[in-house]
Amino acid sequence: MDLNTLPAYLYSNFKKNPDKTAFREKDLGIWQSFTWSDYLKNVCVVAAFFEEQGLKKGDTIAVVGDNKPEWVVCEMAAQLLGVIPIGIYQDSVISEVKYILQKAEVKIVVAEDQEQVDKILDILEESEEGNDIKCVIYYDDKGMYQYNDPSLVYYADIFNNGYFKEGGFEKYCESKINEIDENDVAVMCTTSGTTGFPKLAMLTHKNMIFMSHSLGKADPKQEDDEFVSFLPLPWIGEQMMCVASALIFGFKVNFPESHDTVQNDMKEIGPNLIFSPPRVWENLASNVQVKIMDTSRFKRFMYNKCLPVGYKYAESRFDRVEPSVWLKIKYRLAYLAVFRKLKERMGFSFLRSAITGGAALGPDTFKFFHALGINLKQIYGQTEISGISCIHRQDDVDFTSVGKPIEGTEIKILEDGEIISRSDAVFAGYYKDQKATDETLKDGWLYSGDAGYFDENGKLVVLDRKKDIMHLNDGTMFSPQFLENKIKFSPYVKEAVTFGNNRDFIAMIINIDMDIVSKWAEENKISYTTYTDLSSKNEVYELIAKEVAEVNRQLKDNMKIKRFVLLYKELDADDGELTRTRKVRRGFVEERYREIVEALYGEKNEITIDAVIRLQDEREKRIHTTMKIYNMVK
Repeated sequence: MDLNTLPAYLYSNFKKNPDKTAFREKDLGIWQSFTWSDYLKNVCVVAAFFEEQGLKKGDTIAVVGDNKPEWVVCEMAAQLLGVIPIGIYQDSVISEVKYILQKAEVKIVVAEDQEQVDKILDILEESEEGNDIKCVIYYDDKGMYQYNDPSLVYYADIFNNGYFKEGGFEKYCESKINEIDENDVAVMCTTSGTTGFPKLAMLTHKNMIFMSHSLGKADPKQEDDEFVSFLPLPWIGEQMMCVASALIFGFKVNFPESHDTVQNDMKEIGPNLIFSPPRVWENLASNVQVKIMDTSRFKRFMYNKCLPVGYKYAESRFDRVEPSVWLKIKYRLAYLAVFRKLKERMGFSFLRSAITGGAALGPDTFKFFHALGINLKQIYGQTEISGISCIHRQDDVDFTSVGKPIEGTEIKILEDGEIISRSDAVFAGYYKDQKATDETLKDGWLYSGDAGYFDENGKLVVLDRKKDIMHLNDGTMFSPQFLENKIKFSPYVKEAVTFGNNRDFIAMIINIDMDIVSKWAEENKISYTTYTDLSSKNEVYELIAKEVAEVNRQLKDNMKIKRFVLLYKELDADDGELTRTRKVRRGFVEERYREIVEALYGEKNEITIDAVIRLQDEREKRIHTTMKIYNMVK
């Protein structure tokens, strides 16, 4: 059998190692193992059910929920039939779910639990266009006993339908694999949607397999590796690792019990591979800093003594200079005294490959992990190129670039600075959106919309989205993303949005990190009631001003942040201010908070806001508050 589709790799793993563990799931505190044989049998049973429901090649199914074995089984079952799976982020609001179901013309929805089922049933009730949906499969039956909608099917019941009673699933699988082709669409992934609703990018089997092999050559994977799947499966990065690479290299995938248990489950598994977007690495760095603030004086003293040694050692690696013997000794002692334990607490004791991608990671966060002895590498890519086009190599890491192109990928920089790329991983186009496809794909080249250049070592440096590059009135060009990443290294800052295009100076809207700042406030005996109240405190403004001042010390005069305001609410994906992958919708934020932005560039030192915010339970709350505008230059 030719290994040119993902189901073919699944079948190959089954034939080679039928009793080897393919994935594990933690359920009620116990790790449950599933072999390659279990995996293939389950895929065939679900595929037979899909066929019974009338699904045929080219149809689409949607899966919404947390990362679980059932998600991956349903996705592979669809692929086995030539049916196209598409993932929906589990925290998507009804309008977003409805858009994807209708745009993708979904025939079957796989919904994890009662919360997700309710969204689908609401859509079916209010929209005749949703009537294409033949059934809704759920796999967590908690709270579902009172539902009697005829469209609902319990996942476990599918396995009581008598498919392959006397075996035969192998022949069934072989026959189906022979009917699919490497150029068939394997999966649809939503783009980040920074300017509106996401587009649906079609990725073929050839795309995903080429990407996985090329990534494996630059960053080797092994059959006995452990991987923990905790990031949303609709994201191309998780598809890249949890699905495609796991099938091709045969490593084990582990599904945590819940979001709340990820850190503890990670410690139990001790993964060899981890791939996460910047938000995860930023949160980890913040958590370390907060716990150090909370620990004993002696431990804090040791950390503060050892961390500069780690930074110095990391700098020598970045500069590709052999550390002195004395520095090596000091670093070894620092590692044994502090860094080894920190890695263990994060679950990184056996970590061999640590990768960040999906957006730029701030240099401070990057240096921090290298100081701890975690060889974090940056990748660069888009959903439209199956997730990756560049990566740092093992011994050639720096915090300014995203490395060199992976094998088989060609990258060019246009005259206006735009990065374009070409490879067998470039997507087949956007689903039923030829205009957008033609704008992005030209003569086989993928136009990224990002601006960048190659440095003297041939590594790609990404500046920012081309449309986001800003210019001050004096002609100074700057990347808002660069400044935001620097301020977000502070444990007290959760999000930041930079302004300054066609203005005289740079200003920011900043979100405090409620968990960390509230802890700081309690320790300093500062009373508060809500996020809005805490973010308006003079003491909190002074705290954040110190963090901004620290960033300003690292910047040229014309790039310093001159004014900032602490927003009265957190930026939220449900309000359209962030994408589901936590990227800022900069244009939307600037328009929504235009009054605040104008005040940042006016003469006033405060602004009164009367606004309505939507709570998670869909209720609305009116906020009336006065926001201070802080001047960094007194």
